[in-house]
Amino acid sequence: MAGRQLLILGLGNPICGDDGVGVAAVAALRRRYDAPDDVRVVDGGTLGLMLMPFFEEATHVLLLDAIRDGERPPGSFVRLRGDEVAPAVRERLSVHQIGVSDLLDGLRLINAYPDHLELLGVVPATLDLGLGLSEPVKEALLPLVERTALTAAALGFPLTPRRADEVAADVPGALDLGWVVGV
Repeated sequence: MAGRQLLILGLGNPICGDDGVGVAAVAALRRRYDAPDDVRVVDGGTLGLMLMPFFEEATHVLLLDAIRDGERPPGSFVRLRGDEVAPAVRERLSVHQIGVSDLLDGLRLINAYPDHLELLGVVPATLDLGLGLSEPVKEALLPLVERTALTAAALGFPLTPRRADEVAADVPGALDLGWVVGV
């Protein structure tokens, strides 16, 4: 492994309501920040085990996703670290939880589990079939993006904010969900 690298991986299915928050967060992060060479920002969708190659050089991983939590209201921020993450993906992620659980188990099997793993997300209001985020999750989207940038910086991977006139511009290769989530 050649040095420290950060993978910011957005997870979820944008056609299942709030389950698309991780994907939307990655798209908004790409529009608002430039990442240095040692940071990869990836829309992982619901690809599960097919995401393993993205972990090959990652020493640090931030997963962005909808996280079910019966104690907090929709739109609440949830942060899980280290050993808290694997059990949560088995029980608390949304409709694609099996793929993420299998992914983490597979990484352990091939000795590619990251040194630092965090799951950042928000509590969904709905995971029903349909485009767009609910109002509480839509309101939590940009704070999730900002917390992701702050977490990356705290780990030693600062992202560079784009100028206001650049934020509205299209970012090549980014999934533009602005029409869905209003960002």
